[in-house]
Amino acid sequence: MVIIDLRQVMAAILTFSMFIMLGNMIKRDHIDPFFETAQESPTVAENEFKVSKTGEVILVEESYGPWQERYKPTKRCWKPTFKGKDQSNGYILFSLTHGPEFHASQVANAVEVARRLGATLALPDIKGTKSAGKKSFGDIYDVNNFVTTLKGVVRVDEDPPIELSNSRLPIMRIPERVSEGFISSEIEPVFRAKKNLRIVTRFNSSTMIEAKENKLASTHQCPAMFESLKLQPELQGLVDSMVGAMRSLSQKSKGRFVAVDLRSEMLQKKSCQESDAWSKRCYDEEEMAEFLTRIGFKEQATVYLTQTGWQGGGLKKFRNAFPNTFTKDVIMPAYGKAKFLNSEIPDYERLIDYFICVQGDVFVPSVIGRFYSSVLGQRIAFGRTQVFVPTKRGGASNDSVVDHISLYIQKKNHDAHSCFC
Repeated sequence: MVIIDLRQVMAAILTFSMFIMLGNMIKRDHIDPFFETAQESPTVAENEFKVSKTGEVILVEESYGPWQERYKPTKRCWKPTFKGKDQSNGYILFSLTHGPEFHASQVANAVEVARRLGATLALPDIKGTKSAGKKSFGDIYDVNNFVTTLKGVVRVDEDPPIELSNSRLPIMRIPERVSEGFISSEIEPVFRAKKNLRIVTRFNSSTMIEAKENKLASTHQCPAMFESLKLQPELQGLVDSMVGAMRSLSQKSKGRFVAVDLRSEMLQKKSCQESDAWSKRCYDEEEMAEFLTRIGFKEQATVYLTQTGWQGGGLKKFRNAFPNTFTKDVIMPAYGKAKFLNSEIPDYERLIDYFICVQGDVFVPSVIGRFYSSVLGQRIAFGRTQVFVPTKRGGASNDSVVDHISLYIQKKNHDAHSCFC
């Protein structure tokens, strides 16, 4: 005969009830805030704040921040009319170096040279950091997309003769945005004499192309600059999954998130110095948190930070201001961490950051340099023109979010505007 102790039964029921209550508390405090729909308890009423200062960018403050009401679709407006010289047996070789923010300019330069000379463009290799060594183009980018995009612009050889890579070809260092005159006077004589040539783009000392120089040499560089470089399928899938994770975590903002390029190692470089008494080139973690708050983003906004990990007290201050901040090591799938997340080889990390910043609903750079201007060009191509640039706090009482829209957007002086209408 089984004797049931009612006190034990009551104790078991109470213990079970406590576990249920604890589970609900954890769900409410730590899980629900990420997946709650935008209609549930918004802190700012939809359509409460609308403003259009530039005539194109309409911002609607809803769900924890000012967001662009809609993206304006872009269309290609280039019509290549230049006919290159007859195809020769010569090759133009080059490498992609420095990082993703430099790659498109190197491709555009090489296309301009090869087309003007009637040469065949050899598929480039990729030279990363010293520890990363050399990679094939297909390790990073989609080879088929590269060849298809440039079809009709210049002939691309995926497998140039092996002797070219083994021979000591003449090397010519050419300026960024190489001109037709430079090609005719400096490059062509050497190419005609040697038949094959390796070129290296010499970038300006400035970290960013100035607006007055920000023009492509010819319209056939548009596909080279903005369409030829697409990630290879595995990397593209990884980036898409991470963007998808950010959108899932930002349901309160209707699946929108802010991509902030903020890396502590960049802030420690000598180039991050004040230009003058009124402007800065770089902004630290605390300044970026203050700026985002000042232009209307609430603490519930979801933020992607290009920093890897949370080393340093400054980053903790940023996260205190915006608790829903995520870094790549948090949202990256396990297979991606094993293959692409390696502090000794940061090349993949920077590529991932670059393409996530292109896809973010809002982009805010902490360093006003080439990474910013290059990401912005790709965003213009996609119609994602909500880019805010921080400034030193001037104390103006009428400081508005639209005052910080990138001047490249407001003045339409980025080279992407000559390619996309």
